Parts: sequence; structure tokens; C-alpha cells
Amino acid sequence: QVQLVESGGGLVQAGGSLRLSCAASGSIFSINAMGWYRQAPGKQRELVAAITSGGSTNYADSVKGRFTISRDNAKNTVYLQMNSLKPEDTAVYYCNADIFWGLGRGDYWGQGTQVTVSS
Repeated sequence: QVQLVESGGGLVQAGGSLRLSCAASGSIFSINAMGWYRQAPGKQRELVAAITSGGSTNYADSVKGRFTISRDNAKNTVYLQMNSLKPEDTAVYYCNADIFWGLGRGDYWGQGTQVTVSS
């Protein structure tokens, strides 16, 4: 059984910062890409940022220069540092990971963490 557990969401004023964490646990052999997605009310889920096992990153245009994704492979953990937050960043943020485990490979999601940015 593989699980992704997120933490770090909350309420912050515009211009503030938050750091999200997502830890993978279970019978993990290796993790390929990891990423963060978000879904605002009434909108589709969208990619925010992703990082490969080698450290290559890509970002949504809306967060470039403000958000930074990183990972600690030894801890099977991915982070999202969010700076200069805007009200339009308000959403539920989900962690995603492509994981090789004991008997196969799967695409896993965390339970989501709420980020609310007040104006």
C-alpha cells in the first residue's frame, strides 16, 4: 500500500508565503516524477509544478518566479514553496507521484490540502 500525505496548507494574506510538503510511504521501490496540482471551486484541476527524479522542473506560467518545487529523494518527499501569494492561488492543492512499488507501478494522489489567500 502506497500513500501520499500532504501538509502545510492554511490561510495567508496576499503577499505571504506557505510551504507545502508531501511524503510518500509504503512499499516504494522508486519514485519517478512528483508534482503539485490545484483545483479551485468550479474549475478543472491544473498542474502547478512538477519535478523529475533527476531534479528537472516545470511550472505553470501563472506561478513562475513565485513558486519553487523541490524534493528529497531520501525522504520520498516533495515540497512546494509558495511566495508572493495571490487570492487567485486559492485552491485545494494535491500532490501526485509516479511510483514504482513491489509489484508494479502506479499514479498516486494525496488527499489534498486547502490553501486560502485573502486580499
